[in-house]
Amino acid sequence: MSHILVTGGAGFIGANFVLDWLRDEDADGIVNVDKLTYAGNMKTLAALEGDSRHVFSKTDICDRAALDQLLAAYKPRAVVHFAAESHVDRSIHGPGEFIETNIVGTFTLLEAVRAYWDALDDAGKSAFRFLHVSTDEVFGSLGPQDPQFTETTPYQPNSPYSASKAASDHLVRAYHHTYGLPVVTTNCSNNYGPYHFPEKLIPLMIANALSCKPLPVYGDGQNVRDWLYVGDHCAAIREVLARGRLGETYNVGGWNEKTNLDVVHTLCDLLDTLKPKAQGSYRDQITFVKDRPGHDRRYAIDARKLERELGWKPAETFETGLRKTVQWYLDNQAWVQDVMSGEYRNWVAKQYAA
Repeated sequence: MSHILVTGGAGFIGANFVLDWLRDEDADGIVNVDKLTYAGNMKTLAALEGDSRHVFSKTDICDRAALDQLLAAYKPRAVVHFAAESHVDRSIHGPGEFIETNIVGTFTLLEAVRAYWDALDDAGKSAFRFLHVSTDEVFGSLGPQDPQFTETTPYQPNSPYSASKAASDHLVRAYHHTYGLPVVTTNCSNNYGPYHFPEKLIPLMIANALSCKPLPVYGDGQNVRDWLYVGDHCAAIREVLARGRLGETYNVGGWNEKTNLDVVHTLCDLLDTLKPKAQGSYRDQITFVKDRPGHDRRYAIDARKLERELGWKPAETFETGLRKTVQWYLDNQAWVQDVMSGEYRNWVAKQYAA
């Protein structure tokens, strides 16, 4: 069986990609490599239990020997690299893990893949792809009237998280230009959808709303993000993996710029409809908290290159994607409660203490 190797395939976007990929009965098998930190969840992959096309390996991408063994054993035709520490707030409190995973881990993976690729025959080398999944946060912050990020926007990362991702992007680019490794990179906007760990805005608000807890909004709530439904992101990655030009980067966005407060208001209104409270509105639970340090004001993605070259554009509007997301969380409360461990609750209490 032909395989692709996916790193971070038990995390939010990675797991959605794995599940989406294997819905196609004729798809390649997947070697799923994940360290299983707090955000990695095997229960997300429960539907694949017993599926011979899904091989899971609890492996740290900083472990070169383990990566070498997996590459030699399964001989993947492609690597899709999701694995990363990805939460800005956590990077502010503890940047070391972000440097280790996002920079050292990506370097270690690139070295292992380069050695594997060098040993392939000419046909294998030509067919191989390394797809690196990154973020729009590497571009920094936009003003209200600034044009959207394009693939040529200069990098200006403002948090330890975005700086570590920017470094990983540069490493991937360098391995293409120096060694000829056949790479493509995607930079996506804020993802949302099923199986999202409840430290990020949308799942946190849903979880807190249903638990009758405050809905903490940073600062004045006017920070703007472009929102991308995770299923649309997975479809874009498949297109880039199949047909993206080598050495190129592609921005993946949802064309949905919303302030954080607008997102929370829309969520509350959806919950008022789908699971109304006995009294009042979920909006009554909104509370404003001290802004986080260095909070970028606005991100916005111009995804026209991806549409122009590969024909991709998002299938979901923000309204349709958010309704699907809220309904999924309402229907899967057992999954939510399982991931909200004591460690997670302690972190939330620390983060929003003010």
